[in-house]
Amino acid sequence: MEEKSALSQGSVFRSLLAIVQWWCFNVTVIIMNKWIFQKLNFKFPLSVSCVHFVCSSIGAFIAIKVLKIKPLIVVDPDDRWKRIFPMSFVFCINIVLGNVSLRYIPVSFMQTIKSFTPATTVVLQWLVWRKYFDWRIWASLVPVVGGILLTSVTELSFNAFGFSAALLGCLATSTKTILAESLLHGYKFDSINTVYYMAPLATMILGVPAMLLEGNGVLEWFHTHETIYSSLFIIFLSGVLAFCLNFSIFYVIHSTTAVTFNVAGNLKVAVAVLISWLIFRNPISAMNAVGCAITLGGCSFYGYVRHLLSQQPAPQGTLWTPKTARSRMELLPLVNDKLDDKV
Repeated sequence: MEEKSALSQGSVFRSLLAIVQWWCFNVTVIIMNKWIFQKLNFKFPLSVSCVHFVCSSIGAFIAIKVLKIKPLIVVDPDDRWKRIFPMSFVFCINIVLGNVSLRYIPVSFMQTIKSFTPATTVVLQWLVWRKYFDWRIWASLVPVVGGILLTSVTELSFNAFGFSAALLGCLATSTKTILAESLLHGYKFDSINTVYYMAPLATMILGVPAMLLEGNGVLEWFHTHETIYSSLFIIFLSGVLAFCLNFSIFYVIHSTTAVTFNVAGNLKVAVAVLISWLIFRNPISAMNAVGCAITLGGCSFYGYVRHLLSQQPAPQGTLWTPKTARSRMELLPLVNDKLDDKV
């Protein structure tokens, strides 16, 4: 009994450690990116994304090829272009839109909008793949949508371009999640192998647009910025920490249950909102805070409903039709719709 108790305590400690280090990396990367755009006046989200992709490409190569922390998952050469490249393209758009939204709107608003991702995932699966869900899934999304609407209407630092980028980022995240189910079928990618294959392709996809659209601005920033070396250090450090975030995601997924991960993800948003407010002091109205709280509560409720449905067996003798699910799992959205913060 004592041995089992010790093992249980060790498991709880590992889970807490995994969650805390995930929070630290995630919140630090978000805050650093906002600091780069706002305090360093480096207003070039495509270039920041490129730095992150380059650092992640190098980090994944070292982790897999040099340190051999994770074994390399071998991918057929044809699949690199037919299956990995389309994923890399959506992967690239997802990260860029996140950085663009951070450029124009506060962290609190951006993180609240990103909580809309479960709803966009469900709607896309329903519209495009004709996947049908239990009514409780739809009902659980009502507070999420309501909270987002309340937050958007009452946001004191509202910017239409930043809001649109964040909303499109939710769609890109959902598309990435859905495509991964079909394009990466047969490959059991972990987060490090995902970065190993996708980050170099994302760098190639984004490199030319970044140079054409932001090249002159970056050169001007180099010549006019006063603390150039310390600023460059912060920019590249954000890229290194963005790669470390992938390790933390892999660790937390394997150390916690789905319910714990869902709750921890929503609490992580609350932590990011609080820390960003303490640092940047962006104005937040009372109704805006209420809207954010409703959204996070709705996300937790959605995760709870999804967990309950996954534990229930399909009714015996149920006949399948195009509008009913073959199994209980077909009533559920994809499980990775919270993993939108890699790289």
